[in-house]
Amino acid sequence: MIFAIALTMAACGTQSTKENAKEMNTLTFTTEQAAFMSAIACNEAKADYTALAEAINGGLDAGLTVSQIKEALSQLYAYTGFPRSLNALGTLQKVLEQRQSEGKTTEEGVEASPLPSNYNALAQGTEVQTKLSGQPFNYAFCPAEDYYLKAHLFGDIFARDNLTHADRELITVSALSGLENVMPQLQAHVRGALNMGVTEEQLRDIPVALKAAGLQAEALRCEAAIAAAVDGKTDVVCAQSPWPIGEPNTAYAQYFIGNSYLAVLDPASGLCNVSFEPGCRNNWHVHHGAVQMLICVSGRGWYQEWGKEAIPLVPGTVIAVPEGVKHWHGAAKDSWMQHLTYHADAKPGNSNEWLEPVSDEQYGTLK
Repeated sequence: MIFAIALTMAACGTQSTKENAKEMNTLTFTTEQAAFMSAIACNEAKADYTALAEAINGGLDAGLTVSQIKEALSQLYAYTGFPRSLNALGTLQKVLEQRQSEGKTTEEGVEASPLPSNYNALAQGTEVQTKLSGQPFNYAFCPAEDYYLKAHLFGDIFARDNLTHADRELITVSALSGLENVMPQLQAHVRGALNMGVTEEQLRDIPVALKAAGLQAEALRCEAAIAAAVDGKTDVVCAQSPWPIGEPNTAYAQYFIGNSYLAVLDPASGLCNVSFEPGCRNNWHVHHGAVQMLICVSGRGWYQEWGKEAIPLVPGTVIAVPEGVKHWHGAAKDSWMQHLTYHADAKPGNSNEWLEPVSDEQYGTLK
């Protein structure tokens, strides 16, 4: 099992989605199933089919049905594109073939009910979209797209009752968390999930599930969207920044207080984007044989040289760290911070000398 977590999502036991179709604003997954479904959706969006296969296997072992997973992967074509959706469905097929060869039990589940003869996709979709958005939404700039959203996505797809509307929004939020540069849509679906019956507690459990599945950057993106859309925070770097979060900066974690994340933008030049969570800072250190360039791109933070006052880091601040100067940099107490960094005037054999941490007392004086 790739999960060892205790979520608090509502569970519906062994009842089928079809039996609960009249209550479309309720999650129908058990606690464990919801966690696996979040991992399935996020890995589909990332096109990580090895991790997707692992999550599918775990989900099937936890009692997710083939129908539920198939429906989730089909729905996601509207958010992540046909290629990812089709490849993910192909991954599901391979997993099912492997499980059959190993004699593993797999529940097929129930298919969606036939639509009534008087079904009107546009009317149905308009009603669902209005509820999800909290108000009528008309994309007048592109009427064709407006029609596709209403009649097909929120009409034809959401009308299928083998997943509830709450189920579908959990899946959508989890998938959009796996995509970069779609924060407006992620925030909109965070709000939409609440409108469609996902509780705030259940919503906050999604990034918990993503972290448990090893999807750290994606979990941070989801947390940031929730902080912005639900908590009204405007200084959450991930909620507004187009710069990638990257992966946990484990190679240098011993030289940091708090968590940082590293995204290598250009391996040839060494250009990186470093993301610092609130309160995170690196130790005092010295660059020998090179000038370090720092360019703050989002959030708020600090840069300080030994014996001097700390300098605020805000978007647009550029610091050229002189060779041989003892210094540190990091985020403010209450804000994420991202900066680009690279070395200039690098001489052969250049190196970093890591020194003592910036104490809580020193850091606590910064306002």
